Amino acid sequence: MSTRRDKLRACLRCQFVQSPKDFHLKGCPNCEPVLEMQGSQDRVAECTTANFDGMIAMLRPEDSWVAKWQRIEKRLPGLYAVKVVGRLPDNIEA
Repeated sequence: MSTRRDKLRACLRCQFVQSPKDFHLKGCPNCEPVLEMQGSQDRVAECTTANFDGMIAMLRPEDSWVAKWQRIEKRLPGLYAVKVVGRLPDNIEA
């Protein structure tokens, strides 16, 4: 059985979660200048993973104790994975 969560991926650099299509169309809102995923399906496949645990919906990072606990309080509001499995390729700056 396929669920909506099965169709999501997490950025390996910042843990931001969205669909592969959104990563391809818009890139990662936190990491685009570094990862350059926008317009590249290969880059999306290299820099994101479908293997992640849990999700956090962060609306006001500066006021969120969960964001501080996850060390994502400096990132943009959005959906984040609690834990990602995988790592960026060696040729990509972290």
